[in-house]
Amino acid sequence: MKMKVKGRIDFLLAGIILLSIFLNFYLLKDAGSNTYYTVAVKSMLTSFHNFFYASFDPAGFITVDKPPVALWIQTLSASLFGLSNFSVLLPEALAGVISVWLMYVIVKHKFGRKAALLSALSLACTPIFVAVVRTNNVDSILIVTLLFAAWALMKSIEKQKLSLLLLSFILVGIGFNVKMLEAYMVLPAFYLFYFIAAKAKWTKRIGQLILATVVLAAVSLSWATTVDMVPKDQRPYIGSSQTNSVLELALGYNGISRLTGDKPGHGKGGGQGMPWNTKQRQGMESQFGSKNKNAPQNMHNMNADQMQKMQKQAGSKNPFQISQKGDKQAILRHGGMGGGMFGTGTPGVTRLFSKALSGQISWLLPFVLFAVIGLVVSLRKTKEFTMQHKFATFWLAWLIPMMIFFSIAGFFHQYYLSIMGPAIAGLVGIGWTVLWDFYKKKQGWANWLLPVSILATALFETLILLQNKEAVSKTWIAAAVIVGVVLFTLLIFFRNKVKTAYCFSIAGVIALLILPFYWGFSTVLHGGNSTMPVAGPVSQSSWPMMGGKTIDRQLDSMQIKGHGAEADHIQQSQWQNGRNRGMMGDEVDPKLLSYLEKHYHGEKFMLAVERATTAEPYMLKTDHAVMAMGGFMGNDPVLTPEKLEKIVKAGEVKYFLISSGMGMEGNQKITEWIEKNCEAVPASKWQSTNKANNKNDNQPFSRGQNITLYVYKG
Repeated sequence: MKMKVKGRIDFLLAGIILLSIFLNFYLLKDAGSNTYYTVAVKSMLTSFHNFFYASFDPAGFITVDKPPVALWIQTLSASLFGLSNFSVLLPEALAGVISVWLMYVIVKHKFGRKAALLSALSLACTPIFVAVVRTNNVDSILIVTLLFAAWALMKSIEKQKLSLLLLSFILVGIGFNVKMLEAYMVLPAFYLFYFIAAKAKWTKRIGQLILATVVLAAVSLSWATTVDMVPKDQRPYIGSSQTNSVLELALGYNGISRLTGDKPGHGKGGGQGMPWNTKQRQGMESQFGSKNKNAPQNMHNMNADQMQKMQKQAGSKNPFQISQKGDKQAILRHGGMGGGMFGTGTPGVTRLFSKALSGQISWLLPFVLFAVIGLVVSLRKTKEFTMQHKFATFWLAWLIPMMIFFSIAGFFHQYYLSIMGPAIAGLVGIGWTVLWDFYKKKQGWANWLLPVSILATALFETLILLQNKEAVSKTWIAAAVIVGVVLFTLLIFFRNKVKTAYCFSIAGVIALLILPFYWGFSTVLHGGNSTMPVAGPVSQSSWPMMGGKTIDRQLDSMQIKGHGAEADHIQQSQWQNGRNRGMMGDEVDPKLLSYLEKHYHGEKFMLAVERATTAEPYMLKTDHAVMAMGGFMGNDPVLTPEKLEKIVKAGEVKYFLISSGMGMEGNQKITEWIEKNCEAVPASKWQSTNKANNKNDNQPFSRGQNITLYVYKG
């Protein structure tokens, strides 16, 4: 990384890079990983076949729900350093640091060093960016890939080289193979900027963009078409797809379904909630009547009275958490499948400013708004659309489509917002430069934009604190107001002393970054949620089911077996914010594991379970494959009874762990085949006493008293 200014070390840039390293790497090995992807990395280490397809299990039965590029990088890291928390988190943390440096490099060339430093610092302090780079979710690798693509795009215009334009679109295509259609959210900015900034004739520019699009499509679809062309019986099933197709996964579950919130089969996401399985549906019909229009179609559509009736029918004291808010009872759902999925709030124009999302990414949006006003005024004064205006337009074209998408989308997680971070950071640095220029010239009303922008942003940050007042001290709230007012006053008072005002203007932007920094740093300290990362103080819950309260995140760690004696413990902590064990990853029952290993005789699968989240801990604990019959949440149509019968009779699996409370919706015939053709193993032989006798388990969706182990003896 080049950190020199005219032959000298740029200590400010070095300090920002060190800050990013600290935020990304401090206590990283204890941060916890998303076990879904960690298990896949462990499986991918076993063979090239599993590596290429990003297989979830070592037997190559089913893939994870993402394309493989980021997981390839994680696997290479695990191969070099041994499989551990640190090795799978290392690529993402490095990607975060490199992204901060790239912000500096990209902005400096067009707006100068000061704007570049502020942009880099802004990205480094973005709360949800800090949260996600400390997990093995693939977003930070996507962000750094897209920033390299942006750099290549800028260089292609500067040097007038088609090869650099093609490189830029190749990198976006690689981004597609990191997280599919999310990578394409930057394309409006890429197309627009090249068209308005390139020096060639407009017909030539269009032709070059068409060629770049062809290259983009070829790179994007290279892995997908290769996999889809392989006979389906010679590769794993494509996890979270409904037709065993990567292209369908890209366009469906990882594409249009994110906008609509509706997923066929209602798997890991989906706007319709988690549908009832056959037994649950029959129970609800007996309560409400099969023709009753008011009967809930899924657990997330139930009101409090319906939930209570279901509780009475089930004989469970507290299978779901219910909150009382005023005179209105509401089900605190598993993220509220649909518009409120995983605490993302209600779709609408104010969504990004709501409590659910504002603390993650929106702190500096008012400053960005004033920056845009300044750019418009600048354009009117100069009456020339300069390269600086075009460069700012690039970041606006990056940001605005994303703001629109996240305001209306039916299904996304809070950490997806991290992709907005570079655009906001870039516009903060650019905005300060433009507003300071107006301020020091003292011309017309525009010279008020800088002090007003700092005051308005400080007040908005105060609003975010008030939205989360249960999680922060009143001192923070008072300080935010005082700092904003004081800086506004100082900028007015010293407006005739340029050097003094300059210091206060820089101090103003840095002051606006203190609260985002605190929001991100608090995540570093308390660990965060490695599966659904969310930034902020501990008591800010991204899982409404838990009523805003944090459950104990210290679960027993599980030693990874194999792939080097140096392997660290994969911490099953980081379940802060209410990651419930029944839905998002079960614990290993040591008695069950002992029973299975005792009766394991070389079958392809030690055990078959309904969903990947149940299989995860057993594959971390052992080197045996566990079949996730229905994919991530048990709803993928991987098997038919006929296919399962063939697998069983071939001796590939003989034990099945089935939950009577949360059966495989869409795969109920599989469950029925198991119940009909297999024998239930007495719980006393395999289930730990504390689990078997726990009748008052308050964990939401807990299945401790509802699971059955079946064995095939044909």
